[in-house]
Amino acid sequence: MNPVRWDRVRKVLCVRLDGLGDVLMCTPAIRALKQARAGRSVTLLASAAGAAVAPFIDELDGVISYRAPWMKSGTPQPAGADLAFVRTLQAGGFDAAVIFTSFSQSALPAALLCHLAGIPNRLAHCRENPYHLLTDWVAEREPDTGVRHEVRRQLDLVAGVGCGPDSAKLSFRVRAHDLDHVRCRLAMAGIGAGRPWLLLHPGASAPSRRYPPARWAELIAALAAAPGYPIVLTGGPDERDLIDQIRAACGVPVCSLAGQLDLGQLGAAIALARLVVANNTGPAHMAAALGTPIVSLYALTNPQHAPWQVEHQLLFHDLPCRFCYKSVCPQGHNDCLAKIAPARVADAVRGLLAGPRKV
Repeated sequence: MNPVRWDRVRKVLCVRLDGLGDVLMCTPAIRALKQARAGRSVTLLASAAGAAVAPFIDELDGVISYRAPWMKSGTPQPAGADLAFVRTLQAGGFDAAVIFTSFSQSALPAALLCHLAGIPNRLAHCRENPYHLLTDWVAEREPDTGVRHEVRRQLDLVAGVGCGPDSAKLSFRVRAHDLDHVRCRLAMAGIGAGRPWLLLHPGASAPSRRYPPARWAELIAALAAAPGYPIVLTGGPDERDLIDQIRAACGVPVCSLAGQLDLGQLGAAIALARLVVANNTGPAHMAAALGTPIVSLYALTNPQHAPWQVEHQLLFHDLPCRFCYKSVCPQGHNDCLAKIAPARVADAVRGLLAGPRKV
């Protein structure tokens, strides 16, 4: 790799084609690229889910959404659509592309796309020899030599071309009007300004990462008894039924904002909450970015996505089948989550609440 050559780069394309949380975990590395040269612009190439978070990442100057057919969330494109997208990248005039991947993903399809678009500098981890598809190749050593946190992996990647950030904190900017909106919603639910409350986010995109609804209901009942803070449930429009099921089973009053908040408003709610309880999902990484303590119900599907640089408790039930990397439990039991007792979660919440409040 040639850091001197990268010193001349003015327009960088950062490629991260999976989820919102994955993009957030790249933000320290994106900041490192941005800060390495005065006047440098950085554009994110992401899935629709990843692109949604771009307006809240100050280090980004632009975003391009692409449904990459080689990604799990992608879809087959009509004949010629991918070649047409190459022309979109050509029009961007990028000097360099940094392809961010987890170790289980291949950078080669994105590298080919960037090569065809004529982007002259291309950096990525790669297990196979990429020959001329990458100008700056970092040989893939994970998981054979251990697994790094996803944030550390991407920081190490850009460090190879001379880029280091002034902070390794995740980025997510909360907007004033979103804070006002959430405060109004809370007031309507009887939660006044200055009163501490808990945010619980029961959903997750992958079934293997979801704590069972009955367990959430037991947890809510325990938390309602002590510490007795108001509880607010959040989720997307497609998670309303899940939230309604939990509310019906818990037997105590609880506020639901499921399907009522956009992404910016969800970020504001997380920022205002005293503490978050969530599965391993995008809002957990939003909490890390915003400094809100989190109890993470952490499915052992993979080891590298724990909350980053935030006060937290990581809860799981250890099993021999850990780190399966599956979206659906291959054993059919989800015991790495299902066997976490709600009383244990409630104790973790109380432990974090006993610590200093965030400012």
